[in-house]
Amino acid sequence: MAKKKAQNAAAETGHWGEGGELHQRSKKGDQPLTTNQGLVVADDQNTLSVGPRGPQLLEDFIMREKITHFDHERIPERVVHARGYAAHGYFQAYKSHAKLTKAAFLQDAETKTPVFCRFSTVAGSAGSPDTARDVRGFAVKFYTSEGNYDLVGNNMPVFFIQDAIKFPDLIHSVKPAPDRDFPQAQSAHDTFWDFVSLNPESMHMLMWVMSDRAIPRSFRMMEGFGVHTFRMINKKGESQFVKFHWRPTLGTFSVIWDEAMKISGADPDFHRRDFWNAIESGNYPEWELSVQVFSEDQANEFDFDVLDPTKLIPEELVPLTRLGKMVLDRNVDNFFAETEQVAFCPSHVVPGIDFSNDPLLQGRLFSYLDTQLSRLGSPNFHQIPVNKPKCPFANFQRDGHMQMEVPTGRVANEPNSLDDGSPREDAMAGFNSYHAAEAGEKRRLRPESFADHYSQARLFWISMTEPEQRHIVGGFAFELGKCNESKIRTRMLGHLANVDQSLSNRVAEKLGMSGQADTIQPRVPVRDVQPSKPLSQYSVAPESLQGKKIGLLTTDGIDAKLLDAIATAAKKEGATLAVIAPTRGAIHTSDGKELATDDFLAGAPSVLFDCVIVAPAADHAEMLAGEAAAVNWVRDAFAHLKVIGFTDSATGIFEKASVATDADEGVISIDSSTLSEFIKQAKRHRIWEREPQLRTL
Repeated sequence: MAKKKAQNAAAETGHWGEGGELHQRSKKGDQPLTTNQGLVVADDQNTLSVGPRGPQLLEDFIMREKITHFDHERIPERVVHARGYAAHGYFQAYKSHAKLTKAAFLQDAETKTPVFCRFSTVAGSAGSPDTARDVRGFAVKFYTSEGNYDLVGNNMPVFFIQDAIKFPDLIHSVKPAPDRDFPQAQSAHDTFWDFVSLNPESMHMLMWVMSDRAIPRSFRMMEGFGVHTFRMINKKGESQFVKFHWRPTLGTFSVIWDEAMKISGADPDFHRRDFWNAIESGNYPEWELSVQVFSEDQANEFDFDVLDPTKLIPEELVPLTRLGKMVLDRNVDNFFAETEQVAFCPSHVVPGIDFSNDPLLQGRLFSYLDTQLSRLGSPNFHQIPVNKPKCPFANFQRDGHMQMEVPTGRVANEPNSLDDGSPREDAMAGFNSYHAAEAGEKRRLRPESFADHYSQARLFWISMTEPEQRHIVGGFAFELGKCNESKIRTRMLGHLANVDQSLSNRVAEKLGMSGQADTIQPRVPVRDVQPSKPLSQYSVAPESLQGKKIGLLTTDGIDAKLLDAIATAAKKEGATLAVIAPTRGAIHTSDGKELATDDFLAGAPSVLFDCVIVAPAADHAEMLAGEAAAVNWVRDAFAHLKVIGFTDSATGIFEKASVATDADEGVISIDSSTLSEFIKQAKRHRIWEREPQLRTL
């Protein structure tokens, strides 16, 4: 029955292209898809290119019209990545990488290259909460001696689509519906899941977005990726392909879904506040920049196409080569002038770094510049201080809206013989595109090597730990449960069955739809794959409290020795201690000293901390136990799998919260001399073994 239904649906909607993409055809009498000039569009899935794996053509007026219209949809807020936060810092190479690239900022271990780094969510508006389930942008502007270089990526190494011509459709599907303008900053609705369920190429990215990667604990604990395949070229003209990786020195951590929703209510600026406070306190976030380096011959041997942005290269196949580190050590002086006006473009490169024929990257090279012209109102956006190169620059571009320079002289053209001081070409130091031989028919055609949409999605799934798999199942079930159209849910269950049958079954069970998955035939057979350990956050996560936050719920009369012991332990582990009391005013320790609290109970629920301690003074314990917020403080910490320390005076709160004081190894009795077990367990980040007892659905 399901198989017949799937076949009928395919017959109604169109046919599959060479790369496994769906082409829906208009029926007789229907209005066909056209350009804004009324020209009927024959292929809305692929950009015009030279051969199936060749470069995209500027001639493609259909793609340019579609992308240009999309780029200009919002003024002045960014269409995507509107919710952002940024800081200044520097990048420093570990050594010379001259064999790999001639890029100047990678030649000398003594050189500190200034950078500006912006993190962002993709789907929400500028006022949306930080902890929405979403992809995060990870964009870095290097102010190098050869000009600005922008490495514009995400916190996930792959993307939803293979060709940039589909980007407006993707974003329109995930944005609030145009008739009702909701939901905001959410993908849990029909239009998004309808779109991705009709684009099997999205399956790998969906695994990442439904995982914990989509709800990071902090910008400081988030990986970054360049997504695309790029080239690096050395002074000899030798080229290698590369994939960029940013790895946080604190490790990669996330919050869990229920926690993220409660954080959104308690502090919608959770990531911003965490990032600002870390830098202000001198705990500067750091990342290591690495690349996977491989030749074109190696790429041809892989069983996937490196030009396909929905694919990654397992580190077991190509290990990481470490290039250097980035340190962010200065907050912005003015949010609008810097964070809002910064303009990143993938086309901003320096000699030694070049592009590949990745069709999504090729479209981005056009789109980002076009977007900046609209959003910042002028081709002179490079003169805004945050965008201005820190090296000398000169050309004959003149005038335009908001021109802030005052060019002198009568010559504004080249070649010229009237001004011997004019800027001239430099064939040696200048940027030269790699001389790649390209040949092929001029067609709209996706390569057959792009057609495997499920093997790497399966790779991601089988590489996850059991807790991570549980969360992926929960993510799909929550999102699909928000879809009103049952055909979308059954279609997605069919796709998930191609990824892994147990995944599909578990999601179907949570939806109450067991046995209702459509049968979807993959374009090419799904390959057997082996797990890749680095794809899992928690398989490689360090056991550490470095950069994390301990919440201490207490009252007036707190044990001074205990407070000192906790503060000392937190400092030793590189963690931050926040003292929370029932009210905001200062309290006193048991030895009579005044103690300024960091927050108050109603304003600081336990979701804001990585681990917690409940330690009221004995004569205030009953009062605290009578506060629903205190009971929920314990109940939520336990439900969110956090390590909880408590003193004897706190047992009444635990009783009301229905949390046993010997529930598991993550609930620990403490005093001033027995903190070591609490610290040991808190370094684990979560007590994952607790979760199956708390969530059966």
